[in-house]
Amino acid sequence: MSDAPKKVVLAYSGGLDTSIILKWLQTEYGCEVITFTADLGQGEELEPARAKAELLGIKPENIHIEDVREEFVRDYVFPMFRANAVYEGQYLLGTSIARPLIAKRLVELAQQHGADAVAHGATGKGNDQVRFELSAYALDPSIKVIAPWRIWDLTSRTKLIEFAEKNQIPIAKDKRGEAPFSVDANLLHTSSEGKALENPAEQAPEYVYQRTVSPEDAPDQPEYIEVTFERGDAVAINGEAMSPATLLTALNDYGGRHGIGRLDFVENRFVGMKSRGIYETPGGTVLLEAHRGIEQITLDSGSGHLKDSLMPRYAELIYNGFWFSPEREMLQALIDKSQDYVSGTVRLKLYKGSVSCVGRWSDMSLYSEAHVTFEEDAGAYDQKDAAGFIKLNALRLKLIGNRNARVK
Repeated sequence: MSDAPKKVVLAYSGGLDTSIILKWLQTEYGCEVITFTADLGQGEELEPARAKAELLGIKPENIHIEDVREEFVRDYVFPMFRANAVYEGQYLLGTSIARPLIAKRLVELAQQHGADAVAHGATGKGNDQVRFELSAYALDPSIKVIAPWRIWDLTSRTKLIEFAEKNQIPIAKDKRGEAPFSVDANLLHTSSEGKALENPAEQAPEYVYQRTVSPEDAPDQPEYIEVTFERGDAVAINGEAMSPATLLTALNDYGGRHGIGRLDFVENRFVGMKSRGIYETPGGTVLLEAHRGIEQITLDSGSGHLKDSLMPRYAELIYNGFWFSPEREMLQALIDKSQDYVSGTVRLKLYKGSVSCVGRWSDMSLYSEAHVTFEEDAGAYDQKDAAGFIKLNALRLKLIGNRNARVK
């Protein structure tokens, strides 16, 4: 092929599908392949991916396995949580927020190696293809993106296995049959979809859940923790300062053992179809409640309500793959400005699948007990002022009421 890529950087997990893609790229295009495997906190040993890539003929200098957990949480998860971003009212965007980082590293490695293309293993039915490719094109408009699932003829599990056997790609015994469901995982969440989970009328079996105990089996006594924030980002748990990834890992442990963060959700994919997913976001669920809690006393109503009105749009941009778009960056600037005084500590109660903020305090607090007390307020608030306030706000409603009565 005259337009065949010479070098391709592949997002490589070391699993069967991306190993087949690796070999397919070599056989289809005769190109050199560079692999990139990201440690996003998925909880799997990644060094086997190196051995697998070498087995498939990749030069050691072309194999990249990187621990990007701190960058992931600091530069992607935390900015998103400053916005309290939730897609369609429930989903904490765990898969969505990881894709821009992977795409960024693919493009950077392509530039480093002089590659003319990047490749990914997302299918033509899902959102990830959009997220990878929009991010890649935003960062390098000239890059070529190869999505094998959209163009090859390996359209069944049988054909994939036959291709693997023909090309001496090792196949785990459990991969010869259909996996019961597909899993994506990172430090923020696990996502399980497909196969046994495709009927939304059927309750997901308990074995799907990997990070959380069943709320029924969680401890019978609540646990209390304190999370401290600086300018909208969590920086400490129970007074112990932690890095972003370390802190989220700790919150995952707290949330997981109390059965917090489970979600059975039918969402609207960007490509148009609905899909059912089982999500576990224990630390993220705790973090969202904590951040909301500290904002309650440090953010004024105008700022908070504006943020809340923009949040669905912001969340949709992330879900649809527009992390590197100017509109997301514009919204981020507004959101980050709102966090200037969002510092302080919240106390959280963790108990049988739920997390609730039960205390919050801050040197930046806007809460005035003198103004809100039911007791004597020593002149902090003159209740007579409310009469004029109500009359002015009622004027428009009175005029409308008079007009409506007149024209009936």
